[in-house]
Amino acid sequence: MAAQSPCPGALIRPARLEDAPAIYALLATFSTEGKLLPRPVAEIQTRIANFLVVELNGAIAACGALRDFGNNLNEIRSLAVRRDLAGQGIGSRLVKALLKKAMERTGGEHGHVFALTYRVAFFQRLGFRIIDKYTFPPKIWSDCCVCPKKDHCDETAVVIDVPVPAELLKED
Repeated sequence: MAAQSPCPGALIRPARLEDAPAIYALLATFSTEGKLLPRPVAEIQTRIANFLVVELNGAIAACGALRDFGNNLNEIRSLAVRRDLAGQGIGSRLVKALLKKAMERTGGEHGHVFALTYRVAFFQRLGFRIIDKYTFPPKIWSDCCVCPKKDHCDETAVVIDVPVPAELLKED
């Protein structure tokens, strides 16, 4: 699944166990600001197969995970791009790779991929649409019930149907 990204020398690939500390560090830069939920290293290690990373010059430059809730429902989560690389298309390429991974999981059957985000316009550019965040109860009970913002959530839920139309997955 490795693919070249817009940054010369950047590679999108499945995460490996040894990437967990770097993924943790990248996520921590955003979780301390309340923009992402914190993920302990042990949780990242346990769920490493869910992650894709962007490697640039031997270092993790971006990451994202795809959580499978069953019944062809997946969530894009823990999506982060190093600040110095923001706006270079890495996040878009990573989301497209995660959508391809979701389509592999569904085996061509219909399903949905959702995200809870502060970056609504970013996801809308990729074909996602806004939905009521309470549409997917498994998400609410697994993460939201322990989130510090559970009683005053300020994220927006977005969803895209799979299979995703090929034109939405084209490289920019």
